[in-house]
Amino acid sequence: MVELIVVIVILLMAAGVFFMLTGAIGLLRLPDFYTRLHATGKCDTLGEVLIIAGLLIYHIFVYSPGADISVQLVPVKLLFLIAFIFLANPTGTHALMKAAYNTGVKPWKKGDSRM
Repeated sequence: MVELIVVIVILLMAAGVFFMLTGAIGLLRLPDFYTRLHATGKCDTLGEVLIIAGLLIYHIFVYSPGADISVQLVPVKLLFLIAFIFLANPTGTHALMKAAYNTGVKPWKKGDSRM
């Protein structure tokens, strides 16, 4: 049973790393500020949540059974962290895009040169 849990954890964490790398590649390849921020905002949120979900499953099923209460509160903290990431990352991305738009950063159009 533990081996199956470890495989699931590895798959979740690998998927999280994949999305984080995809966001980094998008940051390098996309043409303007708005598309770059969109790609990194989406990929970072999903990548971070998948990695933390892997940690959560590992901690619940492998690390904490039979442990004292302070160790068993770690999954609750990880759930709060996931909720915070789901709230903070999109909010921060939106605030950055709105600030850029209000200061006059123009979106890229087909035919324009890359930044």
